[in-house]
Amino acid sequence: MSEVIEPGLELQERQNRFVSEHLRRIYVQIYRIVGNVADAQDLTQEAFIKALQHQEQLKDEQKAAHWLSRIATNTAIDFIRRNSRATFCELDAAPESHAESPEQALLRSEHRGYLEDGLRLLSPRERAALILRDVEGLPAEEVAKRLDCSKATVRSHIANARTKFRRYIERRKR
Repeated sequence: MSEVIEPGLELQERQNRFVSEHLRRIYVQIYRIVGNVADAQDLTQEAFIKALQHQEQLKDEQKAAHWLSRIATNTAIDFIRRNSRATFCELDAAPESHAESPEQALLRSEHRGYLEDGLRLLSPRERAALILRDVEGLPAEEVAKRLDCSKATVRSHIANARTKFRRYIERRKR
């Protein structure tokens, strides 16, 4: 007796697998751009809805992952533009070490706040380029694809972001 599989069921299973394979990566990517847990959750859902509306793009898994990253980046940047601000809050993460002293926890929190303040100085495109290049470690070509711009523009965004960050650090030292 052979099992009959409904045509829609196979599609649903493929969609579920696609979402589960990429959910965490896309959430982290968006969170690093918008810096807010609740917004990142909403935008992650929005990015997947956009992606799943175009089933033909999901056939080649490697291209689909790249395409989804572009959708996620653009969704986050559009959100920041619409709201013309970025809000930051800490993830409720467990301490990095169980042996972490209260002083170490405070220092880690201060460093995170210091970095978040510096990121607020950057434009959405500069922030995205800097995070994708320096935090995610993507090559400039990949960052350009995700931001839908030229490699020269990515280099410009990163140089501007680094300059702004250096000035911020210098002001903080005084």
